Amino acid sequence: MGALDEPLTKLVGDRTAKVLADSLKLRTVGDLLHHYPRRYVERGQLTSLDDLEIDEHVTVLARIEKVTLIPFRGRKGDRLEVVVTDGRSRLSLVFFNQGWRQKELKAGAQGLFAGKVGVFNRSRQLVSPDYQLLDEDATASTEAGDAAKQFAGRLIPVYGASAQMPSWKLSLCVEMALDSYVAKVGEPLPAELRERHELIPLPEALELIHRPRSQADRERAQSRLRWDEAFVLQVALAQRRAADSALPAKPREARAGGLLDAFDARLPFTLTEGQQKVSAEIAADLATEHPMHRLLQGEVGSGKTLVALRAMLAVVDAGGQAVLLAPTEVLAQQHHRSIVEMMGDLAEGGMLGGSELGTKVVLLTGSMGVPARRQALLDMACGDAGIAIGTHALIEDKVQFQDLGLVVVDEQHRFGVEQRDALRAKGEQPPHLLVMTATPIPRTVAMTVFGDLETSVLDQLPAGRSPISTHVVPALEKPNFLTRAWERVREEVDKGHQAYVVCPRIGDEEPAAGPKRKRKAPEEDFEEIADLGAASDERRPPLSVVETAEKLVKGPLSGLRVEILHGRLAPEAKDEVMRRFAAGEVDVLVATTVIEVGVNVPNSTAMVIMDADRFGVSQLHQLRGRVGRGSAAGLCLLVSDMPGGSAARARLDAVAGTLDGFELSRIDLEQRREGDVLGQAQSGVKSSLKVLSVLEDEEVIVAARAEATRLVAEDPELAAHPELRTELESLLDEDRAAYMEKG
Repeated sequence: MGALDEPLTKLVGDRTAKVLADSLKLRTVGDLLHHYPRRYVERGQLTSLDDLEIDEHVTVLARIEKVTLIPFRGRKGDRLEVVVTDGRSRLSLVFFNQGWRQKELKAGAQGLFAGKVGVFNRSRQLVSPDYQLLDEDATASTEAGDAAKQFAGRLIPVYGASAQMPSWKLSLCVEMALDSYVAKVGEPLPAELRERHELIPLPEALELIHRPRSQADRERAQSRLRWDEAFVLQVALAQRRAADSALPAKPREARAGGLLDAFDARLPFTLTEGQQKVSAEIAADLATEHPMHRLLQGEVGSGKTLVALRAMLAVVDAGGQAVLLAPTEVLAQQHHRSIVEMMGDLAEGGMLGGSELGTKVVLLTGSMGVPARRQALLDMACGDAGIAIGTHALIEDKVQFQDLGLVVVDEQHRFGVEQRDALRAKGEQPPHLLVMTATPIPRTVAMTVFGDLETSVLDQLPAGRSPISTHVVPALEKPNFLTRAWERVREEVDKGHQAYVVCPRIGDEEPAAGPKRKRKAPEEDFEEIADLGAASDERRPPLSVVETAEKLVKGPLSGLRVEILHGRLAPEAKDEVMRRFAAGEVDVLVATTVIEVGVNVPNSTAMVIMDADRFGVSQLHQLRGRVGRGSAAGLCLLVSDMPGGSAARARLDAVAGTLDGFELSRIDLEQRREGDVLGQAQSGVKSSLKVLSVLEDEEVIVAARAEATRLVAEDPELAAHPELRTELESLLDEDRAAYMEKG
């Protein structure tokens, strides 16, 4: 067992160790030493009290301005009120029946004060806060004197703490760990790498991150620790890439004069330069004897589906089968419909009137009728269906393929890796894998989250696509703007176009006392993503599809053909609504985010997104991509009750201000937290990256990737680097290791 694996009970005793484990999930010396300060304060540099958020647990450095003991009227007891200041603003500290604290809490003294920010009589306060005084001449408390000596001449670290374990107590635990263990800490980075990049040793970095004497010390420590996080992660990904490249796979080359050539000859347009380039990259991968692992990303509407279809046709040409896995039934049906339309009689192989070069394109979803489902399963098992499109139903045990050669996963983040893995296991040899993302991903995020995949980017929109203008509609501040929004929808319909209205909620929920509702379909979880957390605030419930459609039919859109679409409709009903909308038989479709990806109706030119602030930035960009897909200009209106100057409005203004998906994805990531880049969650509090930012540290990530690739090529099992191997094992705990293995 290494020094960092020692349990904290040995260092701080059972009681404190339990508090650290329960409140902060810190169980070993390594956990404690890698729990870095959230920020630092300097003696005399007081915390800005104006920035404190209500209900936030804070630690502030402030000066005591006034101390008053107020007896309760007509009953026993008293209230000690201590006012602290940063020189501009004030904060009240309140202690009940603790008048004895007057002896140590004296005007003029500086200290760290920790507690939950509350409000009383419209003033912010901390009730019974923990505190640590920082007076060198403190005589009333030896602790205050000790704290002053502890932080004398250096920055004061402020840790992510809890009510049971305030920052300075945590700091004392860290001090003990540094004194007892830091000299025994191993060195995971190879010496030559540290030399090349001028990095200090890890023990010194840990010492300086917790006990810096200057900002320069802190920067040197962070520079080294950033490298640790980036390098260990990139080694894990490099090992994954090396293992993948060693697996056998059947080469799948398109044949001249085959299905792909026949399809290309029928296309009524020329592929963009980007589509041609990416198609060539994919074709080269498919022709190798090792499975392709490629990420295809690009702007909304850049033609990713067409590129994926051409790859599937190449595999069918080579005698194999291809699968397209979609996250929702609506999207699976849309893909099936559009692919069959694009292929024409090439999608009717073996059928009357079908092309001799053609193949069958089948759809498989969980709610299909028994006869249709049985036929689809038979077509896949015997090889008649060269292309299968479906939802999670495709990964069930009973689904068999004759020769699965390619798996295309659309909207990757909506699938658990176990589901993706189950589908890949259906081939005799590992099939080739193409992952498509609906919205762009910043380059460094792709290098970390999808670091085991090669990346292709489509950054050109097909010719003939029209620009989309986006505007924020502040419904509460300017109700006439909302009135005008519905007028604009009518104007678009009068021109022969169609429109979407998107709401964050379905709205046909049964009352709690009613009969038990059937289990939600998987896609419904995604439709109501924007609703998460909404119930905890004091705002009205999110607007719903059902209620909004009723109001529009009776009000501003009366006389128009309005239909609704959401994940809880019967599959046949969903398909029928989408078919009628695509055929131009519906003027306005009121829907949830079920239309977020893949829906392609070129005649749709307007979209009104209700309660737009309840959606994420990337989600709004993705929704907006449903309009402007034809020759007519697109219009997207973001309706919100949130006031100007709020963070929510700033998000909407960012979406309205640019059509650049890469820029918006950066904004989205900054707001959602970078999450645990090895975990499956899209956003998370816990993160294996504590110092490294995948958005800001591109230079480090790129260099670490190159170093990791070189090292793994020379020493795949890390036999000559035992400390690095140990560090890798601690990063890849069981859950994350399984993710890497299956990813």
